[in-house]
Amino acid sequence: MDQRTDSKPASATGGGNRSELEYMPGFGNDFETEALPGSLPQGMNSPQKCAYGLYGEQLSGTAFTAPSHQNERTWCYRIRPSVKHTNRFRKIDVPYWKSAPNILPDVISLGQYRWDPVPHAGEALNWISGMRTMTTAGDVNTQVGMASHIYLVTKSMVDEYFFSADSELLIVPQEGRLRFATELGIIDLEPKEIAIIPRGLVYRVELIDGPARGFVCENYGQKFELPGRGPIGANCMANRRDFKTPVAHFEDRETPSTLTVKWCGQFHETSIGHSPLDVVAWHGNYAPCKYDLSNYCPIGAILFDHPDPSIFTVLTAPSGVPGTANIDFVLFRERWMVAENTFRPPWYHKNIMSELMGNIYGQYDAKPQGFVPGGMSLHNMMLPHGPDNNAFEGASNADLKAEKLDNTMSFMFETRFPQQLSEFAAKEAPLQDDYIDCWDSLEKKFDGTPEGTWNK
Repeated sequence: MDQRTDSKPASATGGGNRSELEYMPGFGNDFETEALPGSLPQGMNSPQKCAYGLYGEQLSGTAFTAPSHQNERTWCYRIRPSVKHTNRFRKIDVPYWKSAPNILPDVISLGQYRWDPVPHAGEALNWISGMRTMTTAGDVNTQVGMASHIYLVTKSMVDEYFFSADSELLIVPQEGRLRFATELGIIDLEPKEIAIIPRGLVYRVELIDGPARGFVCENYGQKFELPGRGPIGANCMANRRDFKTPVAHFEDRETPSTLTVKWCGQFHETSIGHSPLDVVAWHGNYAPCKYDLSNYCPIGAILFDHPDPSIFTVLTAPSGVPGTANIDFVLFRERWMVAENTFRPPWYHKNIMSELMGNIYGQYDAKPQGFVPGGMSLHNMMLPHGPDNNAFEGASNADLKAEKLDNTMSFMFETRFPQQLSEFAAKEAPLQDDYIDCWDSLEKKFDGTPEGTWNK
């Protein structure tokens, strides 16, 4: 296992080579890993004296008394206890990163909205300063709901660290590669992959190549988990073995550093004299992970009709209402369309959930024009949406042979809460003012005669 004792970020020392990194397979597994031989205690968690003069410390992601199948915690064996990784805090302003509730009196969130990709403005932006909130939902203080963001990263964090006490982060890159150097190991991330960074985990984000842009779902509520497959059975969709968790990797560096903490929607900074990424060994099931979206095995109709989009759920964060998610992360990727006598694109609908979509690459079948890679759309709760006229006419008159939707990958952050636009989304992001007009050319086709049909 590798160990860093230098004073530069990995990207500055040639650390962008992905083959150097190791991962352990499995989602929600109980892992154990050590960067120095014998540094992980066996048979107990808290020996009187830890090997190498390390400190034992537990990081709890759930209440101590959570049911055993939901209980998440990790034991860390580190150079310094984390009480040495904080000092007196000072509030700082992070102007573009907002938390719920963020309801603005002069912003109308009721509507169907779509944005072009947020452009890089040439500024030097790191993971914190480059975050741009698009929507918020629920309440960060009561730990329900979410926020959606765009990140724009053009520089690495150097001797700068961050953790969110408010949320876990689901990260969806669209361009550029990032390295997440965390307390529990290193994750390299690129487009067509996702990563989950747990609440409370300290990390630093480095730019491997860029500029980098992508999407973030900030989950205030219960952690993401794999959806129940029900009658689908034990296979397909996202399989546990395809999620990858990093091995132990530590830094022993004495250098002036800053740690920024997001707590109850506010940002606080503290100064320390060393790197906090000093966990030499750990075991547990509360850890970051990554997943390659090209491993997602979609399920669909093989005779007629169109299943609900929930069939494409990759991850779900449950709420207190059974079957109603705080957040669903849904993926629309390459797949075969074979249904007979069926309108194949997503049908017209309105529902209780609020849907924020992003395009990673290619073309989305229900909106062949205007929804470009890096772009986003929002259809809030109980607002109707569906195919534009070109998509409707094409699908209604298509020769229904087997057809593969190729070169396409879009996703949806779906929540039971209404999503409120941020000021940035309403006034600065490249909003497509004419998106609502995409349904204008839909025609009345009704023929009330007994033999009448619009396509006779």
